[in-house]
Amino acid sequence: MSSHGEEIEEEEQISRTEKGIGSRTEKGTGKNCHGGIETVICTSPSIVCLTQKLIAEMIGTYFVVFSGCGVVVVNVLYGGTVTFPGVCVTWGLIVMVMIYSTGHISGAHFNPAVTFTFAIFRRFPWYQVPLYIGAQLAGSLLGSLTLRLMFKVTPQAYFGTTPADSAVRALVAEIIISFLLMFVISGVSTDSRAVGELAGIAVGMTIMLNVFVAG
Repeated sequence: MSSHGEEIEEEEQISRTEKGIGSRTEKGTGKNCHGGIETVICTSPSIVCLTQKLIAEMIGTYFVVFSGCGVVVVNVLYGGTVTFPGVCVTWGLIVMVMIYSTGHISGAHFNPAVTFTFAIFRRFPWYQVPLYIGAQLAGSLLGSLTLRLMFKVTPQAYFGTTPADSAVRALVAEIIISFLLMFVISGVSTDSRAVGELAGIAVGMTIMLNVFVAG
């Protein structure tokens, strides 16, 4: 009688152990999500699957383009009502807001250069790079399409940017501000000594400064 009870208790303990291992694996790595496939949305709230990351990346990029380019459109169509400082602040704010909104889901890259940099420094898996870039392109195209539908754009209207000086100087300026941006992003995102909660502010303010200096 005692032996049979011990066997039942041992089986229950093994069952609990197996469930605990499965739970830890799922929460810790996410690799067991739906049989090891990360391309579907997981039901567990503790797991962020690849599809969720791509959706967050697309939405974040959409609003960065919608707000950043949208403020330029408004400034051009309505006679400079926003002003150049307003354009700079808008770019910095929208990047900061989207980092805090989606950073915990997708990492808030919003830029193929950021995705490539993280992959090069082994902070991001290479197999996800083309997927992230695809999500970023989709978000930016949808943002541009939304602006196209919202505002009356005539053939004479041009909302792009052209170098104010020579192409060489513009290229040098672009290299400098791109290096500054990647330097800040790498510093606040890859070093464990950095204050992670301030990453959004640091990156957003860097974008604003870059637009002020060379935008």
